[in-house]
Amino acid sequence: METSAFKKYTTSRGYTYNYYRKVAEGSKPTLVFLHGFPSTSYDWRHQVAFFQTRGYGLIVPDMLGYAGTDKPTDPSAYVGSGLAKDVVDILDAEDVAKAIVVGHDWGSRVASRLVDYYPERVAALAFVTVGYILSNPGVEYMEVAKQLAGYELFGYWSFFSSEGADKLVESHFDSFFSLFFPNPPSLWVEHMRPGGAFEAWIKSDRRSPLPAYVTEEDKEYHREVLLGGGLAAPFCYFKVMTQGLEAADNKNIPKESTEVKQPFFFAASKQDACCLPSRGYHGIATSVRGPVTTQEFDADHWVMLSHAEELNDALLGWLNGLSD
Repeated sequence: METSAFKKYTTSRGYTYNYYRKVAEGSKPTLVFLHGFPSTSYDWRHQVAFFQTRGYGLIVPDMLGYAGTDKPTDPSAYVGSGLAKDVVDILDAEDVAKAIVVGHDWGSRVASRLVDYYPERVAALAFVTVGYILSNPGVEYMEVAKQLAGYELFGYWSFFSSEGADKLVESHFDSFFSLFFPNPPSLWVEHMRPGGAFEAWIKSDRRSPLPAYVTEEDKEYHREVLLGGGLAAPFCYFKVMTQGLEAADNKNIPKESTEVKQPFFFAASKQDACCLPSRGYHGIATSVRGPVTTQEFDADHWVMLSHAEELNDALLGWLNGLSD
């Protein structure tokens, strides 16, 4: 991703975003790629390289809390309505009336709130690994997820929301990174899902080898960016959920926005032990009323890295079908 293609814009909330921008060619639509934790726009490098050569417009922000974007440490800055408004402000600044939004991880929450609050700005939606996030969860979200799955899925959220967790993780970065990019993916079953397990992994400074889709250079990039900006801001994505701030904010979603009518794509990752495909399918069954396309990948959480070519081809096929 060319450094010269990045731009800065200060949104109406007063936060300055850093984002990659490529103007669409001809009548091609603009794709907005929204990353999650612990990431930056760099997560989408394979998709950027693929789609920009095909004439698509691109807007790929470093999300609030990361890299070249502002890093507030007040969890209330990360409510869905605010993050969605930030993206809309960038669309306005770039004179993009409608976009096709692609979300991964916490980026899927932002994509979900975008279509809830600003459906007229969303032409279609693609969710990678994490599907449409229902508008009613908040402090109960971990328990709801547990009830649906039959076992605990997000025990690590409580640790990330605790006082001092950011400093502890920063001091054990190699251990943290090796578990968040797991090799093998099954590590998440024992060390991410149960409450207290992630903290125990960190405190014992356990490590696993890098998966094939992550290079040492990738790891050092993450070290520089995440430790340079600190993890206090990125951890707010968890605190806004565990402190009930998102649940309160979601009460402002218009009642007529409870159903997603836009074309919808879901890329399910069969080896993701926390963000289960079944949760994505549940969101579709509950809230999506537009045409749905799904595809499963034999991948862990980071399908856009590990199966970039397959995912790109699937997204392109879906996009081509939208114009038929």
